[in-house]
Order: sequence, then structure tokens, then C-alpha cells
Amino acid sequence: MALQQMANIVAIVGRPNVGKSTLFNRLVENRAAITTPMAGTTRDRLYGQAEWNGKHFSVIDTGGYVQGSDDIFEAEIRKQAELAIEEADCILFLVDALHGLTGMDQAVAGVLRRANKPVFLVANKVDTHDKEVYAAEFYKLGLGEVMAISAQSGAGTGELLDAVVATFAKPAEPEADERPKIAIVGKPNVGKSSLVNTLLGTERNIVTPVAGTTRDNVNTRFTGFGFDVTLLDTAGIRRKSKVDEDIEFYSVLRSVRAIEESDVCMLLVDAQDGVQHQDQHIFSLIAKAGKGVVVVVNKWDLLHKETNTAKEYEAQVRAKLAPFTDIPVVFTSVIEKQRIHKALELAMQVHANRRKRIATRKLNDVLLPEIEHRPPPSVKDKVVRIKYVTQLPGVVPAFAFFCNLPQYVPDSYARFLENKLRDHFGFTGVPVRVFFRKK
Repeated sequence: MALQQMANIVAIVGRPNVGKSTLFNRLVENRAAITTPMAGTTRDRLYGQAEWNGKHFSVIDTGGYVQGSDDIFEAEIRKQAELAIEEADCILFLVDALHGLTGMDQAVAGVLRRANKPVFLVANKVDTHDKEVYAAEFYKLGLGEVMAISAQSGAGTGELLDAVVATFAKPAEPEADERPKIAIVGKPNVGKSSLVNTLLGTERNIVTPVAGTTRDNVNTRFTGFGFDVTLLDTAGIRRKSKVDEDIEFYSVLRSVRAIEESDVCMLLVDAQDGVQHQDQHIFSLIAKAGKGVVVVVNKWDLLHKETNTAKEYEAQVRAKLAPFTDIPVVFTSVIEKQRIHKALELAMQVHANRRKRIATRKLNDVLLPEIEHRPPPSVKDKVVRIKYVTQLPGVVPAFAFFCNLPQYVPDSYARFLENKLRDHFGFTGVPVRVFFRKK
């Protein structure tokens, strides 16, 4: 029985150079965002996964919100920040305690008062107790309590995250059916809505040649040709007033929700463009979320082909998506109705792989001889001995290897064991987690 997952999204907004990217890096626990003292460094939006007290959520790092600027980049940054505010479930409004209240802070506050969703006013750069007094000035904004933190050192971020996750909606009860949820994702104008329309045999979603026509996720039950699935299309009617939005930003934002609500994702790639940066980014979101994936290379009919074109193209796709390369790749033409049902069949196979449970005895019978044949390398004269393996409960295939010194097992050996799991038990299209635990 599938659990409906809540796609909680937290957006970090504020004027330039208040420490938004530093806070983003701390929440996602890596240095994905570039941080410099120069205002406007963050122009492309960044997305990451965070976890606090067992609750997982997506984080968006927005650029500095600026009003009345003639700089074209600042206008785009403001537009993207407004989109993040519109789509997020919770907003962290970051201000600079050391610099004090500014007119731009007041402008952002004015926008947030109309947001009608949880807003946390966060005074950054309070790294010592004597600086906490500086945060009091921001009560003038009328947004309630001011939470003092230091994104650089992490001071106060625990209390902030406690308050943030408390606003999240509780997970829904298990659904009455077990229909697989298949998300149709990809960058704009690759044929997502056309694929759904062709499968359904009706103009369920609006299709135009203009990139970004789609807006809202549309969930549709599909029962044809022996299938019974829910299709999650990142599609819908796009309001005319919004046609000048940043299309790539919006498409990824909508994909985040669809990915988190899905069991398997069909990642559509334009055959003429190949796998590009945004395709790689969406693929990484799928893998990090632990969802199954099928790469669908659409518009294959528009490509000039020779004898080995498909084989060479598939190799290029896998190279671009490495190191997770154990994925199905199918070449389709929605217009010509070529292999679209094959793509859905592959998605169903991946769904079955994701639900696969391997008996503990079988795991040990198969993997322990492999480990004995190629044991973990010695580190600092420490000999690691793996004695037992079992599959962990959960919706993502995960395996615990019990050993004497789990801290000395290198990442390369974890990948070796993951590959052996794939070789013997068939987890094509599914991220596999490997953990080492003390015996």
C-alpha cells in the first residue's frame, strides 16, 4: 500500500547579500551554492534536499529580492523569488542583523504579508550573544517573532528548523489502492503533455509549441492497454499573465513536487538536444528522492539515424548521467506514436524492481561468497570483516552490511556491493542504498 508523500518546499528569500546561500548550504549539508560578498551572485536557482528530525523537505535558494532596479539580472532574480514565494509551503525571510533594517527588507516584507503561508523572519549573522540585540529592530516589520541565527556557524538553526518542520502537514493516510504513480518530468517543451494526451487518446492537457505552456501538476488515471496507473504530468493551463516567468526555474519547481509524489519518473529528453544540464539536475533530484526512473528520449523521428545511432546515443545518455547508469533508456516519438507503450512497460518494470524484497538467507548465500572473493581493502592496517547482510524496510531498496569496522569501508567498496546487488537481483532503474553497521 503506497503512502502519499507530502512535497514540502522551503524557500529562502531576502534582499541581496544577507547570507541566503550560506543558510542553504547549511540546510542541505553541502556547499552547492556559491557564496561571495558580492550581491547578486546567486542568479540560477538552486534546489536541495534537507532532513530534520526525520522529516525530509526540499529547499530553494533564491537570489536577492530587489525592487526598482534597472539591472536585467536583478529583475529576473526578483521574478524568481516571487515564484518561489508562490510555490513554497514555508518561507524563511532572511535579514542581516549587523546591517540593520533597510528599505529593501521592508519591500520584501510587504510581499510576504500577502503570501498567506508560514513566514519565519530570520535575523542572520548573530554569532555571539551580544549581537542578539541587533535583531530586535526587525520587529518593526510586523511579521511576528524574529529568530536570531548564524548561518555561518549554525547557531540558532536547530531552533529554526524545529519551528519550520512543525508547520509541515502530516503525511496522508495510506491510499486504498496500490496504483503506481508515474511522474512525467523533464525540461520545457520536450513533449510531456503530448505523451499524456497520446496515451489517453484525448486532449486532457493543453499542448502548444511554446515552452512552458504547462503550469500545474495534473494527476490522471490511465487504464488502457492492460495498465492501471496514475500519471502525474507537470502540466496544466498556464495563465497568460505568467507567460514571461522564468521557464526553466518553474519547470524544475513543479518537477520537485511531482517527483516527491511519484513512485517512478519518466524523464523526457529531447533527442535533438541530448542530455543537458537541466536534464542532469532533474535526474539527480529523482535519484536523491529514491524514485525509480526511465529515460525517454523523445522526438526520435526528427533525428537522422544510421546503423548504430541508437546504441551510440544510449551510451552518451548513460555517460551524462553517471554514476547511476543502470537505467532503462527508450527512444520514442509521441507524434508518430512510436514506443510510447514500451516506455510505460519499462516504468512498470522499474516499479516492480523498486518494490522487490530479497530474503535475508538468499542475500547472504549470494553476497557473502562475493565478499569473500573480494573483501574490503585494509585501511590503516585495519581489516574489515563483513559477516551478515539484510534488506532494510522502506520504499527505497536499502541494505545493511554488518561488520566489525563500518567506519573504514570506503565509498568505492560500497559501489562494488551496490553493483553486485544489481547484477544478482535486478534493480534496474532504481536507486539502491548501501549502509554499513556495527556487528
